[in-house]
Amino acid sequence: MSITKESELEGMKAVSEVVGITLKRMREYAKVGMSTKELDEYGGDILKSYGAKSAPYETYQFPGYTCISVNQEIAHGIPSVNNLLKEGDLINIDVSAELNGFWSDNGGSFVLGKDIYNHQPLVNASKDILHKAISRIKGGVKIADIGSLIETEAKKHGFRVIKNLAGHGVGRSLHEKPEDILNYRVKSNKERFRQNTTVAIETFVSTNSTIALELNDGWTLVGNRGGYVCQHEHTILITNNAPVILTESNGIFA
Repeated sequence: MSITKESELEGMKAVSEVVGITLKRMREYAKVGMSTKELDEYGGDILKSYGAKSAPYETYQFPGYTCISVNQEIAHGIPSVNNLLKEGDLINIDVSAELNGFWSDNGGSFVLGKDIYNHQPLVNASKDILHKAISRIKGGVKIADIGSLIETEAKKHGFRVIKNLAGHGVGRSLHEKPEDILNYRVKSNKERFRQNTTVAIETFVSTNSTIALELNDGWTLVGNRGGYVCQHEHTILITNNAPVILTESNGIFA
């Protein structure tokens, strides 16, 4: 979305704060023995309290207010009363919403309780790579160069990236141009980030897989080679200097 007036920036700030707070509070609320359905309904209640609408539900009729993916699920995990959280689970929560005609998106992976399966290095890598990628984004920077940075940094940590999932423009709808802010370099992509636009930047850092595959439920994504994937995501405003992290309220970088 191109920001052309102050009211548009204020609208993006408002919805971004809501999705950020919702993600942070859901992460804090998650407990061993809780179902992902209960966690999702908690997040849905927060969104409703601000007058916001779940973006995946509104846009795609997703069967939940938020996407909650556990362990070997990469993304789009369906909240379920039968999916009970356990000590050491690798959990990803993705929260996106609409408020007063503006849309924002954020997400993050974390370990529930004790890190008994050693997922934390993957979580840290994903988070650190997102931070580094965002710090390099400004008007005029090639999208492909940020993809290259993400993949190069993942390899430095001993990990891979998922190549068919991407960040995207966001603002007046959930997915806008640029539609493919990928986690690797596409040499043919000459597109550049534009000043005063809002985009969702996200990492998909993997232990084994490079491609996300959809399960028979029509939503849940898993890796083509198994293993685990961490995702972290912020909605940002691009400037000619350091970008403004609109979803800073989620506390990912705290």
